Amino acid sequence: MNYSFFDFLTLIGSLGLFLYGMKIMSEGLQKAAGNKLRSILTAMTRNRFTGALTGVLITALIQSSSATTVMVVSFVNAGLLNLLQSVTVIMGANIGTTVTAWIISFFGFKFSIATYSLPMIAVAIPFIFSAKSKRKSYGELILGFALLFMGLDLLKNSVPDLKSNPEMLEFLTQYTQSGFGSVIIFLIIGTLLTIVVQSSSATMAITLIMVSKGWISYELGAAMVLGENIGTTITANIAAIPANVSAKRAALAHTMFNIFGVIWMLFLFYPFLNMITNLAGSMGLGNPTEFANILNSNPDAIRILSADTASLTPAELALQSKLIGYQTSTSYGLSLFHTMFNLINTFIMIWVAHLIAKAVSFIIKKKENDEEFQLQYISTGLLSTSELSLIQAWNEIKSYGHRTHKMFDLTRDMVKETNENELVKIYSRIQKYESISDRMEVEIAKYLTKVGDGRLSNESKHRIQKMLRVVSEIESVSDGCHNIARTIMRKHDNKSEYTKGMDDNIELMMNLVDKAINQMNEALENDDVSDDELIRSMNTENEINNFRNQIRNQNISDVNDKKYEYQASVTYMDIITECEKMGDYIINIVEALNEKNGN
Repeated sequence: MNYSFFDFLTLIGSLGLFLYGMKIMSEGLQKAAGNKLRSILTAMTRNRFTGALTGVLITALIQSSSATTVMVVSFVNAGLLNLLQSVTVIMGANIGTTVTAWIISFFGFKFSIATYSLPMIAVAIPFIFSAKSKRKSYGELILGFALLFMGLDLLKNSVPDLKSNPEMLEFLTQYTQSGFGSVIIFLIIGTLLTIVVQSSSATMAITLIMVSKGWISYELGAAMVLGENIGTTITANIAAIPANVSAKRAALAHTMFNIFGVIWMLFLFYPFLNMITNLAGSMGLGNPTEFANILNSNPDAIRILSADTASLTPAELALQSKLIGYQTSTSYGLSLFHTMFNLINTFIMIWVAHLIAKAVSFIIKKKENDEEFQLQYISTGLLSTSELSLIQAWNEIKSYGHRTHKMFDLTRDMVKETNENELVKIYSRIQKYESISDRMEVEIAKYLTKVGDGRLSNESKHRIQKMLRVVSEIESVSDGCHNIARTIMRKHDNKSEYTKGMDDNIELMMNLVDKAINQMNEALENDDVSDDELIRSMNTENEINNFRNQIRNQNISDVNDKKYEYQASVTYMDIITECEKMGDYIINIVEALNEKNGN
């Protein structure tokens, strides 16, 4: 087998296409079908058992557990699933992949979604070039989906072709006589092979070839199957590389789930294998150990098995037919071992799914610059009592206010930043915050609307109206932060230079806005604003307005005196004006909180 440097570059390019498809698909999901898909997935994963069943059905449908786990990672990255929901779906995917193996065994059917990648791109292109943003988002979703599976398929085809060159693995026969040590060795081999070929199905085929050629026994083939369960998790971990912290945790949860399963199985390996052998016999699938027994007892068995029927004696023909039957029994035995292991492992681990979620959260710490969308206090599932629902919604609004303050702090950092790379990083974080802010507004508003459909007192109905107004104004504040960030990038692209006086004025204006946001968040914490607090906030708003007017007049004079270029004055005044607008939104929130029972 020749494997050139060009083949290696093809492998790296396939990995790049896979990761890019993952990124495009995740972004398209967020923009196109986020809210609807969130509702569907929440309903399908309402408890751990329906979550696992969802994983089984999706994997059986698309014929790839790797594809399912990659999709789950993208759903988590898009905020459509939380960590615990993703763990249960991944557990189900492990069962689903064994369903696929049985379908292939019995019907010889293999569906490859990568076959439809190019037609899917053809469908996506008109959407991508559409003038409507919604259609463009659907186009990105379809394109990302197509590129992801095209990359995954190319990735599998770009690795060294061990399946067609199993003789490369014949040297492994020297490690088959070490008892339980051989089991551990071949478990590791199965793991490494699956990591290399990026397909547990391909590794299963290699395993069957090795067993059928008599290089390893049925027991060691089962050990390789266990290793495949660990190795197949690498795909999800690769997919999580560009994703957020929750997606990385979901990928690690997949790995931990399979590793824990393999650990307990090793303690029960031989008794479990005997149970599978007896079960296969009782199901009429034959004895999976007989094939290895005949190969060991008859030196000519391999020659007879692979020989042309015309060259064999009647006795050898009968033996060949028997060997083929035993080969099939071994194949069924390994498939049954794979299925039963994943069924039992899922049944055990599903009860401790929350502990796995906590463990991966402890291992992968959330960094300061990790932004992710996840509502903390409300969900799209069943509502609590009306009063409790309103408390939960209010806690979410307070969290929304604090998140917006963090976004404003990032904007202030961006104003001061002079390093181009750091500037781009901060701008990227602000863009993520803006996307999260938009979706938080929608989710909180939908939740409040659902609560409002119930039987409420007039006071509670008025409170919902007040909360909806507050949510809308907070989103406007975050829009203002984003607008300032875009203006700063425009200033940077134009290579405009500000004077020290301009920088000082921006700093003073942002100090006033920061003061207003702090007053807003204090009011949100108390869920009430006294008349004195309202006057204090109005004074801050007046300071912002007066300072804006002062700067505007001074700017006209400075431009006329050619103290700085007109182009610099445009972005300068855009920042000041946007700060003044944010002050307006903030005072609207404080005024809404000052209203008493609709009066």
